[in-house]
Amino acid sequence: MKQFAFRRGWLFVVIGVCCTLYTTVVYANDADSVSSRIRNLKRVTVSAERATQNISAPMPTQTITSSTMQNLGMQSLADAARRLPGVTVKDYGGLGGLKTVSVRGLGAEHTAVLYDGVMVSNCQAGQIDIGRFNMDDVETLTLSVGQQNDLLQSARSYASAGVLSLKTKNPLEGTDKPFELKARMKGGSYGMINPSVLWAQRIGATTTFSLTGNMTRADGQYPFTLVNGKRISEEKRYNSDVMSWYAEGNLYQKFKDGSRLNTKIHYYDSERGLPGSVILYNNMSNERLWDKNAFVQTRYQKAFSEKWRIQAEGKYNYSWTKYEDTNVKYQGGKKTDVNKQQEYYLSAAALWMPIDGLSVSWSNDAALNTLQNNFPENQEPYRLTWLSALNARWKWKWFMLSGTLVSTVVDEHVKSGNKPADKRRLSPCFSLACQPFLSNDLFFRVMYKETFRVPSFNDMYYEQTGNTALRPENAHEYNFGITWKSKPWRFVESMMLTADAYYNKVDDKIVALPSMYVWRMMNYGRVDITGVDISLQSRINVADIVGLSLSGVYSLQRALDMTEQSSKTYKHQIPYTPKHSGNVAIQVENPWVNIGYSVVLVGDRYCMRQNTSANLVHGYNEHTLSLSKTFDLKRCSIRLQADVANLTDTQYDVIKYYPMPGRSYRGIVEVKF
Repeated sequence: MKQFAFRRGWLFVVIGVCCTLYTTVVYANDADSVSSRIRNLKRVTVSAERATQNISAPMPTQTITSSTMQNLGMQSLADAARRLPGVTVKDYGGLGGLKTVSVRGLGAEHTAVLYDGVMVSNCQAGQIDIGRFNMDDVETLTLSVGQQNDLLQSARSYASAGVLSLKTKNPLEGTDKPFELKARMKGGSYGMINPSVLWAQRIGATTTFSLTGNMTRADGQYPFTLVNGKRISEEKRYNSDVMSWYAEGNLYQKFKDGSRLNTKIHYYDSERGLPGSVILYNNMSNERLWDKNAFVQTRYQKAFSEKWRIQAEGKYNYSWTKYEDTNVKYQGGKKTDVNKQQEYYLSAAALWMPIDGLSVSWSNDAALNTLQNNFPENQEPYRLTWLSALNARWKWKWFMLSGTLVSTVVDEHVKSGNKPADKRRLSPCFSLACQPFLSNDLFFRVMYKETFRVPSFNDMYYEQTGNTALRPENAHEYNFGITWKSKPWRFVESMMLTADAYYNKVDDKIVALPSMYVWRMMNYGRVDITGVDISLQSRINVADIVGLSLSGVYSLQRALDMTEQSSKTYKHQIPYTPKHSGNVAIQVENPWVNIGYSVVLVGDRYCMRQNTSANLVHGYNEHTLSLSKTFDLKRCSIRLQADVANLTDTQYDVIKYYPMPGRSYRGIVEVKF
C-alpha cells in the first residue's frame, strides 16, 4: 500500500504540472480574454529573486535563493537542501533532530559546509548539522558537486567532494538607508515559537554592522501511528523538545582601495531531548544533549589590479557538547559524556591572470584541531593539517579547461595511547566545459575528481569502538553533464535544463562492524555509485501582474556494495540511499496573495546493508502549501505568511524507527523598517 501511495504521489505531481502548463499555455495565447479580465486593475510590477545558476560552470551547481525558500514554505535549511538534485538528508525528526547532508551517496563526511565563505568544521564527528543554522539569515544556498567555480577559494573547499555554501547578506548593501530593523515571529504546531530580530546600522560611508538574534522553542510532542503486525495504535513522540538560541554580529568594511573585510562573531546554545528509536510498548527516552558553539571568523579580499587578487581568512572555533542518558544499565544509573573541541584556522589564496583566458590560483590552509573529553582513557588527540591547492584554468571561445592538484598533509598526535599514522596525499581534479554553438546557451561538461576524507576523532578515539589504525576513505568522482538555457516560446521568460550522469567509487569505506563483543570502526569495502540528476526551471509571464515559476528535480541513484562477491550484501543498495527521489515546486506571484506549492518524493530505502523486507524503509511524498502577502506602508513593510507542511498528513520515517511529524501549521509575521 505504501508503494502504491508513493507512485500515486508521483502521478499526482505529473498530472498537476501538466494541467498547470496547459492552463498557462491557453491563458497566454488567449490575450484578449486575459486583457478583458485585468483591464480595470492597476498595473503592478512583480519582482523576485531568482536562482543565479551558472550554466557554463564545469561543475554541477544548483542554487536556492531566500525568496524561494520563503515562498515555498520551507521549514529549515535541511528542508531546502533535500530539494537539490543528488542530495540525501538524514533527519531524525522534529526541530531538534540532527540533520546532515550527503551528496551523491558519498556520505556527509565528504560534504563541506561554507558559512559566508569560511568552512564550518567538526573534527570530532566529521559531519555538520545544518539544522542549527537559521534559514531566515541565508540569502542563497548553493550546492557545488566537486568544487566551486570560483578560483579564489580556500584549499579546504578544493579538497572536498561536494560543497554546500550558505551565504548571508549585508542588509544595507546596495541601498542608501542609514539603518534597517526587522522583527519576525513564527509560531506553529507542537509548541513551536521562534522570535528573531535583526538590526543593521551604517556607521560610516564604507562601514556597516549588523546584529541578529534568534530563539527557538518547541515541545516536539507530535502524534504518530505505530504499526505492530495487525495492531495499529496512535502514539505520541516524547523527549523531542528543543530550546535553542543564537546571536551573531557582523562587521562589513570596504576600504578606499576597493578591498573588503568582513568579520563575524557567532554564538549558539541549545538543549534538546533525543527521542531515540520507537520501541514497541516503550516510547520513553531519557537522553539529553547540550550544545554550545562560539566562533569568530574574518575574511579579507583585495584586487591589486586586473591580474592580481588575494584572499585571506582566519577563524577560531570552540565547541562544547554534553550527552546524558539516564538508564539502569549504567553504573550509578546515568551516563554522561562531555566533549570539548577547538580549532585554529588560517587560509590564504592568490589569483593571477597573466594573459586573457588564463587564470592560476594557489591556496594554502593550516588548521590545528584539539579534542578533550571525560572518558576514562582520554587520549587528548590533536591534529595538524596543511592543505595546498594549485589550480589553472584556460578559457578560449567555446571551451574551458581546468585542473587542480590538492596536497594534504595531516600530522596526528595524542598525549597518551596509540598514535595514528600521519597522512599524505596528492589529489587531482580535471574538468572541461564546452559550448559547441556560440549563438546558443548549450554547454557540455566533463569532470573527474579524486578526494579522500580523514577519519574523524570519533572514528579513531571513541571509547571501545574507536580504531586508530583506520585509513582515509578514497572517493573518485566522474561526471558528464549537459546544460541548456533558452526561451523556447513567447510566453516563457526563461527555461533552464541541466542533466548530469555520474559515477562515484569509494574505497576503504569506514563502517562500524562487530568485533568480538563490541562494535568497532573499520575500513571495509568498496561502494560503486552510478546515477543521473535532472533539473528543470522555468518562469512564465501569465500576465503583466502575474508570474509563474515552475521547477522540478529528479535523481536516479544506484549505490551498491561491491566489497566481496561472496557476501550477502554484494550489489545491495547501501543504507538510506533511495534509488529514486525528486521534487516539484510551483510559485505564483501576484498583487493579491503569493502562492507556493511543493512536493518532495523519496523512494524506498533500506536501513541496513542487507536489502531485505525486514530492513525496508518505505518511500513517501510530502506536500507543502504556503500563502504570503506583503503590505508596504509609509515607514515599514509587514509580511504575513501561513504554511502547511505535510499537507496530506503522511506517516513516514527518514531514519527507520524515527517517525517524522504529520501535518503541521506555521504562521509568520515580519515587520521591517
